[in-house]
Amino acid sequence: MKADYLEESLLRELEERLLQADVRKSAKDVMNLLADEFIEFGSSGRVFNKQQIIDSLQNEPIAPVTQRSITEFKTLVLATGVILVTYHIVRYLSGEQPVNSLRSSIWKFNNDRWKIIFHQGTLVRES
Repeated sequence: MKADYLEESLLRELEERLLQADVRKSAKDVMNLLADEFIEFGSSGRVFNKQQIIDSLQNEPIAPVTQRSITEFKTLVLATGVILVTYHIVRYLSGEQPVNSLRSSIWKFNNDRWKIIFHQGTLVRES
């Protein structure tokens, strides 16, 4: 079952926050969005935990991203207070080819807030 409109809108907003450079550079903001048990399967094939993501984002170079575009945003309720989010994202960098990826996240509602517990990014090859 799809999440209701308000939940879906909020989760899209939270996913978009995680893409913003100022949020990514703020350890506090990222810490507030990621659950303690957070795991990411990165598009590089590496696996990251919460602290590793916070550390890597602190060292992430500020790329001249001109735009990010999220499409095909969908939700699926897995259990009460647990929602799977999937979407396609295109990242446009100045002077470079767009980078396409498929994203999936699992969000859990706990202590009156949504936190992400799992994320995976998969690069999409040009066909």
